[in-house]
Amino acid sequence: MSKLILQKPVISEKSEMLSEKSNKYSFVVDKRANKLEIKQAIEDKYSVNVTSVNTVIMPAKRKVKNTRSGIVIGKKSSYKKAIVSLADGEEIDFFNDL
Repeated sequence: MSKLILQKPVISEKSEMLSEKSNKYSFVVDKRANKLEIKQAIEDKYSVNVTSVNTVIMPAKRKVKNTRSGIVIGKKSSYKKAIVSLADGEEIDFFNDL
């Protein structure tokens, strides 16, 4: 179940600052998943206690490339992002498998 809901963690400068300062982690999740399903999936996969879940749907973006054959117009799909707060003293280590 958690494999279908959680697609990947968001690893960026902003998400790393949130995890260090506020103990919040960001994930790209399935668009149809609700907050309760996201909470259950994260607790099952990472064995942590989740205190709150905030979700946001990131809008699609238009991308334009200049190539030899002319201008190519494409689109980056929209996706749902979940920001998860963990209980004090708990953390998720994404780089443990490396």
